[in-house]
Amino acid sequence: MGKFTSSIAAISLLGFAAAPAVADIYKTSDAGLYAGANYTFVNADDNSFDADLGTLSGKVGANVTPFFGLEARAGFGVKDDDVANGLAEVSVNSFFGGYATVSLANESPVTPYAILGFSRYELELESGVGSEKDDDSDLSYGIGVNVAMTESLSGNLEYMRYYDKDDITIDGIGLGLTVNF
Repeated sequence: MGKFTSSIAAISLLGFAAAPAVADIYKTSDAGLYAGANYTFVNADDNSFDADLGTLSGKVGANVTPFFGLEARAGFGVKDDDVANGLAEVSVNSFFGGYATVSLANESPVTPYAILGFSRYELELESGVGSEKDDDSDLSYGIGVNVAMTESLSGNLEYMRYYDKDDITIDGIGLGLTVNF
């Protein structure tokens, strides 16, 4: 949890330090198109393993109003984890999803939001006896915060529950950058 706490503190300090200087100029609550990338610290957990993974994803979306947006995301795994005392390896092959966002629009550079949609995840478990892939989709939800750094660039911190079905949960804490058009 040390990495996560440090990341949260860094983004919070960035937002608070930038707030007085840019409060009237840069807002993250405007309507418009955006694109971005996230690195997500993912935890995949079921009855037989608990894996800490990493994913890289891209996103495109539109804030239809300052309060409501639509977004699509797709990504792949960049960090695998050994489980079962090193006898097997868990990885994320791919994932994608569609989401709706509800933002707490305001005049500050810090905009909290909630996100709801569906994600499809493909996990792979490799061991000495072979490989097993599992892909499925589920309702996904989370909360996050966007922090405007300039008029067109913002950072974000987000928690998502991507999957929770059949005794398997997939959660993630993501850090990213977004370009607003």
